[in-house]
Amino acid sequence: MIVGTGVDIIEVGRVKKALDTWGGRFLNRVFTQRELDYANTKKFSHESLAARFACKESVLKAFGDTRIGIQLKNIEVLNDSKGKPEIILHGEAKEFASKNRLDNIIVSMSHTANYAVSNAILWRNGS
Repeated sequence: MIVGTGVDIIEVGRVKKALDTWGGRFLNRVFTQRELDYANTKKFSHESLAARFACKESVLKAFGDTRIGIQLKNIEVLNDSKGKPEIILHGEAKEFASKNRLDNIIVSMSHTANYAVSNAILWRNGS
């Protein structure tokens, strides 16, 4: 049963600007080391980071309240062996999912040179 949905779009330029302004402070506050390692393998790393940022925001929106105190870094966006994005929750994000009996978070991401977009669907088995 679907219990939440969220969508987010961001200009890639905003992520570039944050990197120029805050550098490592921005990266370490928002992304895990595995996310950064993945982005560093990509030709268009800014776009990859922007897509992951949008994905984290879409998950927060699907949770229903972006003010619940979940740090973006605790929503990790990785790819499975086939390249499909998957969400790994940590800390307060994991606690929120457990408390709300969320069984799965399904996400999709895309980007162009200028924009990144993501949607998230929260799933609970049973009623």
